[in-house]
This record gives sequence, C-alpha cells and structure tokens, in this order.
Amino acid sequence: MIFPGEIHIADYLYPLPDERIAKYPLCRRDTSKLLVYKQGEIHETQFCRLPEWLPEKSLLVFNNTRVIQARLLFRKATGAAIEIFCLEPVEPPDYAQVFQQTGQCVWKCLIGNLKKWKTGRLRQTFRLGGESIALTAERKATCGDSHLITFTWDHPSCTFAEILDVAGILPIPPYLHRETEQTDLSTYQTVYSKIKGSVAAPTAGLHFTPEILAALDAKGFGREEITLHVGAGTFKPVKTSTIGRHPMHTECFTVRRQTIARLLDALGHVIAVGTTSVRTLESLYYIGATLAQHPDASGAELIVRQWEPYETAFPEITPAEALRQILDWLDRRQSGELVSATQILIAPGYTFRIVRGMLTNFHQPQSTLLLLVSAFVKGDWKRMYDYALTHDFRFLSYGDSSLLL
Repeated sequence: MIFPGEIHIADYLYPLPDERIAKYPLCRRDTSKLLVYKQGEIHETQFCRLPEWLPEKSLLVFNNTRVIQARLLFRKATGAAIEIFCLEPVEPPDYAQVFQQTGQCVWKCLIGNLKKWKTGRLRQTFRLGGESIALTAERKATCGDSHLITFTWDHPSCTFAEILDVAGILPIPPYLHRETEQTDLSTYQTVYSKIKGSVAAPTAGLHFTPEILAALDAKGFGREEITLHVGAGTFKPVKTSTIGRHPMHTECFTVRRQTIARLLDALGHVIAVGTTSVRTLESLYYIGATLAQHPDASGAELIVRQWEPYETAFPEITPAEALRQILDWLDRRQSGELVSATQILIAPGYTFRIVRGMLTNFHQPQSTLLLLVSAFVKGDWKRMYDYALTHDFRFLSYGDSSLLL
C-alpha cells in the first residue's frame, strides 16, 4: 500500500465558481441530477432513477444521524455578541444522556468573538411552554482551538435537548455564505434521520425521499443504518502542502450487531450512502483486524487512528474474518452494538475492504472528502468533476450527487 502522507493537496484543486455552489436545495429532493460512474464510464441521470442503476443484491448503508441546533447566541451587557458552537458532549459524554440532562451539562465548543469574552458568565433567557428559562454559559478550560463550556439552566425538568430546540440555531455549511433560514430546519435533515448528535448533515442522504426508499424496497434492495455523528472537522480545509501533516477529526459511531451480521452476508454488494458511511464501514475492517491480534481489547483500544490502515502491521485477514471478529467480541460482552470512533483518512493508495459502491455529493477542492473519492475511482476524479462542471451539476451540500461503482 502506498503511504499517502506525501500527497500534495495542490493536486486536488479545481475551479469552483460561486454560482455552481447550490445555496438552496431543489423543491423536490429526488429531482436532483445523478452522475453515475460505472467501470470508468460516466452517465447522467436523475436521482429518482437510482434504483435502475444499482447492482443486484445491493445493500445500502445509511447514516441515520440527525443535525442538532448547535449554535447558541449570547449577548454581553456591552452589546458584544458571542456565539457558542456545541461540538461534542463531555459531562456526560454520551449524546443520548446529555440531551436528557436537566440543570447542567458540559460541552466541548467553538467560540465566536472570543476576544470579547475574557471572563464571567454569559446569560440569555427564552420562553418554553409559557415559562421563562435562563441559560448561562461559563468557560472552564481551553482544549486547543476549542473550549469546555458548562451550561446551567434554572428549570428543573427542562432537558438540554429542549434548550437546543428552542434557543439553538441549526448550523449550515459556512460556504453557503448565508444565515440559517426556517426551511433549513427540514431540508438540511435526511428523511431518515433519527439520532441527534451531528453538527453537519450527511449530505448524500439529502436526495432520498420516502418514495425512493419504497422503490428500493420494492426492487428487493437491502437497507441498513449506522450512526456517525458528523463533526465540524468535516469542513476543515487541508492547510498543509502535503496531507501527512493534516490532523483528521475524531467522530463517534455506533453499529448494531444485526447490521454487522447483515454486512457479513452482503460482502461484495455493500453500497455506502455518503462518506460518513464509507468511513464507518471501512473502520470496521481495522477494528476486526485489531481484535484478531488482541481479542480482549477494550473499546478504547478499538478507535481507528488516522494513519492506522497505512502504518500498522495488521494480520492478513479477509473482510469476512474481520466482521466475525467483531461479532464474537460483541457476543462475549453480551452487547447488541459496537460503539467506537474513527479518525481514518481515506486517500489514494487506500485499499477498500467493505465498500463496493458509494453515493456522494460533489466536494470542495483540496478537501479530505475529495481525496476519498479519488481513492475510490483510482485517481479518475478530475474527469468526473470536469463532466459535472460542464454539464450544469450543482455542487456541495445542497447540490447534486454521484453514484460510484
């Protein structure tokens, strides 16, 4: 395997005029364009015809995460506006628990206009169910570019989920260059989103409608779901000349035991919906390979590090053996789901183990997501993107998509 650390990110630059970035979605999600890249040939169709292009026996894997209203705005007595962007929970660290927390919780956050908030608590009030609730924020510690923020509120039964739903703002991608609007509350969620925790949508899934899902079922295609909470790092540009110095963000994911068992049965036919599903599915292989060497590894030891696929001497096992290792590990712990995290960076030189096809949007120049696409199509990304640019495809989160086979 080629070590990708020396890849020059300048090789992944392409011209993307602002007018080609979709600022809003289409009125009907499934009328978006679909570029099909199949065995090196490029075809153009509509997303509503996706079932016609999928190989027989395909098992589609969706990320069912739901975007939270993670931006909280405070205003100091001086009038200075401070934005707190909730990234991930710290106390308690579990998403499900923190959203049910009452009274207090701690999050790792980004802070906008930090220079105006030296000390003290921030406070805002809002109404919920006819009652006035005061929310305060206090900065406790600094962790690199982020900060630990303690939130407290004065209503004994109000949960943090309710606070975000009422006082929070849905974060939309910065490259849209506009404020969040009411319509984004629905259009920037997939129709199958369930588990709250993301600060960005798994955008390949935005094209699906209930009708498309029903059509997939009618044609006998399989569907499974994983949960990976998308972090703000998904928008972090590569600022180093080579990708070896670019730090990948950590994202937590959950995969049910029954999903892993179904993946085992469907190997060779797995289609990932979105790059988050790709990263989760490919991480499973390296978790299984770790367990082949260390059967009693703890959950913390199963986190997939950024360069692990390229640097670690794993045993030569098949994807089927890797998945069986995970199933056995879960059975020994009498657990119904694998909860782990990944920093995996998929770039040219990577060997795909689980994924045989993917649905994905058109990504930013010089991004790690574009590197992932290039790895899958063996460097042929420029031809795809040139076609999309010259055939009026819409780009980025609210844009059109591609099916790579």
